[in-house]
Amino acid sequence: MNNIFDLKGRTAIVTGCSTGLGVQMARALAAQGADIAALARRKNLVDEVAADISREFGVKAVGIRCDITDTNEVENSVDEIMKEFGRIDILINNAGTGAVAPAEYISDEQFYNEINIDLFGSFRMARSAAKKAMIPAKFGRIINIASMYGLVGNKVAPCSPYHAAKGGVINMTRGLAAEWGKYGITVNTICPGYFYTPLTKETLDSEFFQQNAKTMIPLERYGNEGELDTAAVFLSSPASSYVTGIVLPVDGGYTAM
Repeated sequence: MNNIFDLKGRTAIVTGCSTGLGVQMARALAAQGADIAALARRKNLVDEVAADISREFGVKAVGIRCDITDTNEVENSVDEIMKEFGRIDILINNAGTGAVAPAEYISDEQFYNEINIDLFGSFRMARSAAKKAMIPAKFGRIINIASMYGLVGNKVAPCSPYHAAKGGVINMTRGLAAEWGKYGITVNTICPGYFYTPLTKETLDSEFFQQNAKTMIPLERYGNEGELDTAAVFLSSPASSYVTGIVLPVDGGYTAM
């Protein structure tokens, strides 16, 4: 039987690919044969990630410095990827941030920054990759990484700008899916719950958050490394060719309650 998750010959951009979930998803796509363009602001880290991926999986991988809040940098990065690989088949919009503070103390700058990175940054990348590569090729897979907090509110970590931005990403996904379907481009969004990364481990292992998991998450635990990867691979692969405009929570059931 053919491997319906085979990505050989495909080129994937992964933003926010210097640490954490971005690196995990890039590795998962590379394991299926995809070449990787790893994008983030810290050039030294994306270069290391690209070198590790190339060495381990035998695919072509390059690291590119890109600040997704800068339209010129986004456009130049996409041009560089097209020059290097000749194609862009998959875009995973993973780069993001999170301002945590009570809403009444959120500054204009914090709110704007959240929207500019999480929502507008994802749009900048999608616009450029679609215009320069996917629409001409009549093929593309765009996966926007939103959050379960784009679907619900929360009382644990007040972050109204994050809720707003990720909610925007979800409906932007539907809008782009409707608009670009005629070009053979699918656009979907993944809504992760709490996942262990080097940055979150200490917080998630605290007594408060462990109790929160047992109360708020039907599976009564947080996500482990690798448990987001399968969703990214599915939505990047031939297996999802008739799937577009969807919202896929990977949250242990958090948004089911």
